[in-house]
Amino acid sequence: MIIHDFTQHQSVLQQFVAELRSAEQQIDRIRFTEHIRKIGFTLGYELSKTLPYATRDVRTPLGVKTMSLPANLPVICAVLRAGLPLQQGVRDCFVQADLAFISAYRTHQDDHAIKTIVEYLAAPELKDKIVIICDPMIASGTTLETVHEVLQTAQLAKEIHLVAVIGSREGIAHIERSFPSNTHLWIAAIDEHLSKKKYIVPGLGDAGDLSFGKKSKSLR
Repeated sequence: MIIHDFTQHQSVLQQFVAELRSAEQQIDRIRFTEHIRKIGFTLGYELSKTLPYATRDVRTPLGVKTMSLPANLPVICAVLRAGLPLQQGVRDCFVQADLAFISAYRTHQDDHAIKTIVEYLAAPELKDKIVIICDPMIASGTTLETVHEVLQTAQLAKEIHLVAVIGSREGIAHIERSFPSNTHLWIAAIDEHLSKKKYIVPGLGDAGDLSFGKKSKSLR
């Protein structure tokens, strides 16, 4: 796996992450989701530098300009529901890209193992496409592993990019074993630890709840 760790770069991106982490500022839900969107845009911009490009003629009112433009637009997949603001940020870079959506939630088993359940997938043609998977938090890595298995069962992607806000060392090591070696991970911050319940420490909490409100009911 090719890891693009933006804690190694001094930029305003770390200001966005710092404000996401702040318990005092997390109560502003609109600001929280907007910061995740900004991180998605920033990582999407950096990701765009690695994609294949082709020259095309663009006609202006005064003439024609040959420009280098993306050869193929990616498919941007959000892991529901927390991945939606991140997906929107990435899409701001690729405004005509197709979108995909996949549900995934963790269940804790009696033996303390974690099982990820996927119940919903809506996606365009993925075969031979560049697929960007957006999930803000990489804790144990099992959610992304299951998402990858479902997507690959549906259709074989040409190249996979993972976009995340924060990941744990353990989770990143897990997905390194689960994804193809040419997978790219674009991540704004990496934390060292997981709690006993497999939450990132210090992390920032539950990104889905902080973006959309706490879950009180579900079908499961």
